[in-house]
Amino acid sequence: MTRRRSVALLGAALAAIGVAIASLAADGEEPRGEAITVGILHSKTGALAISELPVIDATRMAIDEINERGGVLGRMIEVVELDGRSNQRVFAHEARRLIEEHGVSAIFGCWTSACRKTLKPIVEKHRNVLIYPVQYEGMEQSPNIVYLGAAPNQQIIPAVKWFFDNRGRRFFLVGSDYIFPRVANAVIRDYVAYLGGRIVGEQYVPIGDQNFDCVVEKIVRAKPAVILNTVNGNSNLGLFDALRRAGISPEKIPTVSFSVGEEEVRQIGPEKTAGDYAVWNYFQSIATKANGAFVTRFKKRYGESRVTGDAIAAGYFGVYLWAKAVEAAATDKPQAVLATIGTQSFNAPEGTVYVDDENLHTWRKTRIGRVAANGQFEIMWESEAIIHPVPYPPYRTRAEWRDLLAALHKRWNGWERPAEAKGGAGGRERSNGARCRPGS
Repeated sequence: MTRRRSVALLGAALAAIGVAIASLAADGEEPRGEAITVGILHSKTGALAISELPVIDATRMAIDEINERGGVLGRMIEVVELDGRSNQRVFAHEARRLIEEHGVSAIFGCWTSACRKTLKPIVEKHRNVLIYPVQYEGMEQSPNIVYLGAAPNQQIIPAVKWFFDNRGRRFFLVGSDYIFPRVANAVIRDYVAYLGGRIVGEQYVPIGDQNFDCVVEKIVRAKPAVILNTVNGNSNLGLFDALRRAGISPEKIPTVSFSVGEEEVRQIGPEKTAGDYAVWNYFQSIATKANGAFVTRFKKRYGESRVTGDAIAAGYFGVYLWAKAVEAAATDKPQAVLATIGTQSFNAPEGTVYVDDENLHTWRKTRIGRVAANGQFEIMWESEAIIHPVPYPPYRTRAEWRDLLAALHKRWNGWERPAEAKGGAGGRERSNGARCRPGS
C-alpha cells in the first residue's frame, strides 16, 4: 500500500467518523430501514439510446444484486430512472429534478461528454455525485464526478501507438460533432505529430446523422493507412454501411473505433464490422472467472442474444464501488461518499479496478480487439498492467487544453454543435454525385 493511499484511507476514516458524529448529534443514528434513493439518467430514446440502454440494464442488475444481499447499511436502494433523450439540455433538466425533487444520493448516468459537462456544474453546485461510466477525452477533473471509463492515456494514446507501429503512419479522423471527438482528435493530432505520422483528413458529422457518403468519398481520396473513428451512437450504422458500399474493407483500410463495442457491433451487424478494431478496457471475450459469471448473469436476466461491453461493465461495477464507499462512510450523504470512494477497489468483470484517490478516475488495463465473425472481439493486445489515469495529456499545458475547451464552448454556446448550425442536410454536404467541398 502506498503512503498516499494510506493517508487517503486514514482521511476517509476520519471523514466518516466526523459525518457519523454530526449525524448523531443532529438526527440520531442513520435510519437503517429507510431506503437510499439513487438516480439513473441515461438516454432511453434518441440517437444515443443504442449505447445507453444496455448501461441502464447493467446498472439495474448491480442494484438488484446488492438489494438481494440486504442492501447497503441495512437499507434497500430505490431507483428513480429518467430519460435524457440524447439531448444535453434534457439531461440538465432531469438531473436537477433528481437532486431537487427526488433527493437522490447519487446519479449514475450520461454517455456523451456534452451531457457530462452540462451536468458537472449542477452536481458541483448541489454537492452531489455523478458516477460516469464512459471513456472520454480527458481535460477534466471534478470533486463530484467519478470517472469510470478510460482517460486518453488508457485508450486513445495506446491505440494510436499500436496502429502506428503495426498498420501505418497515415490517419484519417472521423467523428461526431461535439466535444469528445473534437478534443480527442486534438490529442491524436498532437501524438501523431510527435510520432512523425500524418493526419490526411478530418471530418465531423452531427450526432444522429446517417449520411456518410461525403466523408467516405474523402477517405477514398486521402488513402489513409488507418481510420480513427470517434463517431457515437446510431450514426455508426451509416458510417460502416457507407464504408462497405465504397469497397473500404478492414484489409485495405482498418477502422479503429473508440465508441463502438459489442452492443454497437450487434446493432450494425458483424458482417459489416468483422475485421475492424475497437479499443476499450473491457471486452466480453475476456477469459476470467469473474467475467464469465458476469456475462452469464447478464444473459440470464436479459436474454441469450444480449452482449456486454465496456460501458456496460462500468455501469455495473460503478454501483458496487459506490456501495462500498457508502459502507465505508457509514452514510449515503454524497460528500461523505466522495471522501471514501477514492480508496475503493472492486473485483470487476475485467479484473480489479481502483479509484484514484487524487483525480477520481479508475485504474484499468487497455485492450485492443478485432471484431470476429460472431460479433465478439478477439483481443490483439493488452497492457501488461493496469494504467494510472492521466486526465491531461502532456502534449499541451493544462491552460492550453482549457483554452481549447473554452473556444469550442464559445463557438457552440454549449458542448456540441447546435442544431441551427448544422445546415439542411445534417450539417454537411450530401454527395449526390457532386464532389464534397473541403473542410470539416
